[in-house]
Amino acid sequence: MKAPKTLQEAILHFSNADNCIEFMMFHRWPDGVVTCPTCGRKDVSFLANQKKWQCKSAHAKRQFSAKVGTIFEDSPLGLEKWLPAVWLITNAKNGVSSCEIARSLGVTQKTAWFMLHRIRLAMKALNYGTKLGGKDGAPVEVDESFVGGKLSNMHKGRAKKMRELRPDVDPDEYFNRYANKTVVMGMFDRESRKYGRRLFRM
Repeated sequence: MKAPKTLQEAILHFSNADNCIEFMMFHRWPDGVVTCPTCGRKDVSFLANQKKWQCKSAHAKRQFSAKVGTIFEDSPLGLEKWLPAVWLITNAKNGVSSCEIARSLGVTQKTAWFMLHRIRLAMKALNYGTKLGGKDGAPVEVDESFVGGKLSNMHKGRAKKMRELRPDVDPDEYFNRYANKTVVMGMFDRESRKYGRRLFRM
């Protein structure tokens, strides 16, 4: 299926409920066979009026939507909000804030914050344990950075205590560049478009 290239295209594309269902089916059941998430039965029937499927076996939760078993399941928001948010977050190279999501999708900042954390959790689970570079050992780009405040921006009392911790070194050079920092390491495989990240506390 053709993927939207811009945020405007994503919002227009996913405003159609049929497109949302087609997108979910393509990613959840790539073989085209919809499976009941409760019993695993494959010969389910689609209820066009309700945009749901119904399992032919008699059991609890025999009717299910495309959201069941995903991060969208227990949310009152529809896929027409969730899927553009997923597109926005996964296509933002420098990250995206909950305020920006709220403005773009017309939801509250609290709702956007909830969506952002749900999607980040799913992205983390997707990349956990995967090996970058593929079987043939393709190139992987790696970069790192020290994230944290400078002594000059800290409260005077705290800055004084930190300078007293290491009187044997230049405190401004030591603490501004290395100590009391979080080391962030990022890895990116351009071929598979997968990434990884690690945080280390100094």
